[in-house]
Amino acid sequence: MATRPVKPRPAWKTIVAFAVIAGITVWAGIGVGADVGDIIDNWGNATGKLVQLMQPDYWFFPETVDAILETLQMAVIATAIGAAISFPLSFAASHVTNPNRPLLTVVRGIMNVVRAVPDLLYAAVLVAVVGTGALSGILALIVFNVGIIVKLVSEALDSVDRGPQEAALAAGGTWIAADRSAVAPQIFPAFVSQSLYTLELNVRASAVIGLVGAGGLGMLIDNVRTFYKYHQLSLIILEILVIVLALELISSWARRKLVG
Repeated sequence: MATRPVKPRPAWKTIVAFAVIAGITVWAGIGVGADVGDIIDNWGNATGKLVQLMQPDYWFFPETVDAILETLQMAVIATAIGAAISFPLSFAASHVTNPNRPLLTVVRGIMNVVRAVPDLLYAAVLVAVVGTGALSGILALIVFNVGIIVKLVSEALDSVDRGPQEAALAAGGTWIAADRSAVAPQIFPAFVSQSLYTLELNVRASAVIGLVGAGGLGMLIDNVRTFYKYHQLSLIILEILVIVLALELISSWARRKLVG
């Protein structure tokens, strides 16, 4: 029996929805003091800066090599350590693999707090604690990675096939043994995929946290920006773009090889 076509929603409801969204947007803009006139008044100045940004200073490249290497090293180290910490925490944060409800609540609560704090704030605090440089950036990225990986992998754990796990438990296995033998193989592809994704994020994030002294290309960006060297800044932005695209290609290849 053919199903009846869904009756289209009245047009006035769509119009009202758009009007409400537009009204909220305008209200928010007024609340923060946004003024379109400022954009128009300063457009001439912005045009000059954009012209400079469209002309990268390629002769500045040798000065950026050390910062590029430091950024990649920070990203790799933070990803490796963050992934290693996140794997067991992901099992503790899923109701499928953690039968201890109080512990589950505590772990999820801590992870919510970790994700709520921006990576830039982590970097600023750690710079004040351990000083400027790559170490503070690596520590900030590790915390940043743990929050992301645990969230994504634990959600994947919540939707795994519980049949093998239940069979292992029925055979007398412990929860840890059942999770290791029946659940971990199912979740490993998602874990690898999310870890590679955070590697890409770390390169982008390092450009931001470096602005507060946490090492990498971000510190170099802060230096050239301070002296309004937009030609050099343009080259650094281009380098970040190339690195991220290259990492995306490499991670896609690695996913196909590791995950299948």
